[in-house]
Amino acid sequence: MISAKIRARARKVKLLLMDVDGVLTDGRIYYLINPRGGFYETKTFHSRDGLGIRLAHQAGLKTGILSGRSSPVVEHRAKELGIHFVQEAALEKLEPFEMMLRAAGLKGEEVCYVGDDLVDLPVLTRAGLAVGVAGGHEFLRRHVHYWTKAHGGLGAIREVVELILEAQGKLQAVHERFLA
Repeated sequence: MISAKIRARARKVKLLLMDVDGVLTDGRIYYLINPRGGFYETKTFHSRDGLGIRLAHQAGLKTGILSGRSSPVVEHRAKELGIHFVQEAALEKLEPFEMMLRAAGLKGEEVCYVGDDLVDLPVLTRAGLAVGVAGGHEFLRRHVHYWTKAHGGLGAIREVVELILEAQGKLQAVHERFLA
């Protein structure tokens, strides 16, 4: 059951911003040996989160990634999903967050930010809908409006998208399109 206060916050959301490691992924980073030297980095993304992002776009929401790390895998996934804003290698996330707000022409209250760790706190405390993921750092619970049931990388973003779309009265239409 989602509270009326959370629903009111979700109704205002026009931009969904997400951390990557621990939110779009389960937080694990895999290094594979490159036979030519060095390493490949790989991550695991959940297909339900990907569909959730596509559904958010179809419903008129913009999306963005704000990550402390940089990875070609993330760049590829963002491009594949049509994510509108991507800022990687931003351990200090507040300035890139404010730049994204200006680029989108939005206020903090129109943003949902999903994070999992302490580096996300400056943005979480400024977002209209601050979301922490199951499995995230417990300290965040005191600073978020909603804590997902799904763990990061295991459908947490899909859960958040459906929460927003339901609060905005758009979820039923999304479901009905699949029944046609």
